[in-house]
Amino acid sequence: MKISTKGRYGLTIMMELAANYGEGPISLKSIAERNGLSEHYLEQLVAPLRNAGLVKSIRGAYGGYVLSKEPAEITSGDIIRILEGPISPVDFTEEDDPAKRQLWLRIRDSIAEVLDSTTLENLISFKDEENQNNYMFYI
Repeated sequence: MKISTKGRYGLTIMMELAANYGEGPISLKSIAERNGLSEHYLEQLVAPLRNAGLVKSIRGAYGGYVLSKEPAEITSGDIIRILEGPISPVDFTEEDDPAKRQLWLRIRDSIAEVLDSTTLENLISFKDEENQNNYMFYI
């Protein structure tokens, strides 16, 4: 299974909103600029996230998007399934061999377990930990 730009950029949007949770709406333009992404493409991705109830849009001059739940309540699995569809490494109707089918099921279940146990709050803390491990040297 390969996660497309839909899933990757969708996670980017959601991580940005999670990092600013409780601080007011964030515009897609600012998310696009900070991450070097197309604002138009992000608009296409945020629509299904809004329809699924993960984000809310705020209108007006200082509008944008906010998470509809706390970052700890939204998993990466929620986001990936909304944007990519079901998690499946192969089309199971093509695989008749029961041994190989069991392998594909185990792979699918392992991927789902990681995605479903990783919240936006986790992702933000991973990002913060990574930034703290960067050392700055002056010569």
